[in-house]
Amino acid sequence: MPVSTARVATDRPARYAKQLAAHMSKRIETSFSPETGHGTLVFKAGTATMEAQSDALLLTVEGERENLAGLEDVVGRHLVRFGARDELVVEWHRDNGEAGLVHRNDDEDAPEQTTPEQSTPEA
Repeated sequence: MPVSTARVATDRPARYAKQLAAHMSKRIETSFSPETGHGTLVFKAGTATMEAQSDALLLTVEGERENLAGLEDVVGRHLVRFGARDELVVEWHRDNGEAGLVHRNDDEDAPEQTTPEQSTPEA
């Protein structure tokens, strides 16, 4: 299945993974283990995994090729919003070499990563 990954530099990766899982748990199945630093987000359109390392949060989304942009968008957009003070940047890299979305908190009212043709995966 097609995959897209991002490495988000931060000195608080577990905090952000836990926050993302807790926030998303209102709409989808999620998990996060502080002991292992691993978590998952299960969407109808695919899955996301999170791995807290010492200096970064590793993100992976997996789904049908037509759903990757939507998965990248929902995960990256929320993470950047939570990490606004730390100026988190989420840059996705797809397994087929296509450019993925880039999320940064330049302007919260007009995010650069969203285009009208991209759909957000249903929760």
